[in-house]
Order: sequence, then C-alpha cells, then structure tokens
Amino acid sequence: MAFFISGLLEDRWEGMSGTYMGKDWSNLEYFFNLYQIEEPKTILYIMKMYEGVTVNYRHEESERKRKAEERKSAGGGKNFTHNVKG
Repeated sequence: MAFFISGLLEDRWEGMSGTYMGKDWSNLEYFFNLYQIEEPKTILYIMKMYEGVTVNYRHEESERKRKAEERKSAGGGKNFTHNVKG
C-alpha cells in the first residue's frame, strides 16, 4: 500500500531549475482514510524512505546529465582533420 499511495501523491518540482523536490504530502490523510490504512505510521515510514531514494536518484541523474553537457560544451564542438595537399 505504501508504494501504491506514494504513486497517487503529486510530485513537486522547483519551477526555475526543474529540480525534483519530492512528494506533495497534503492529501496523505485523505488517502489513508480512503483505503482504510490500519498502520499509518508504518506506511508513512516506508513512503518517506522510498521518497528519499527517489529524490537521491533523480538528483544524481540530473547531476550526471549536467556534467555530460558541461563536457560536451567545453570541448568546443567537433574537431575535424583534413588531408589537404597543395
């Protein structure tokens, strides 16, 4: 149930940079009541652990892409060699 409810919560993104900020937890109580969760503390604990893994993964991916773009732009474009005689 923790992963199911986690999937129902909306994601929050930072507007300017597009950084993933985690889940919007404002509807959590509604979903706990709707699905009659008997152990909300345990489910919330699992959800927060899962969110931490997700945030870290998305941060690492964005850093990897940023560094790849920096390497690409730092190279100054493609280098061509031509055999010109004359």
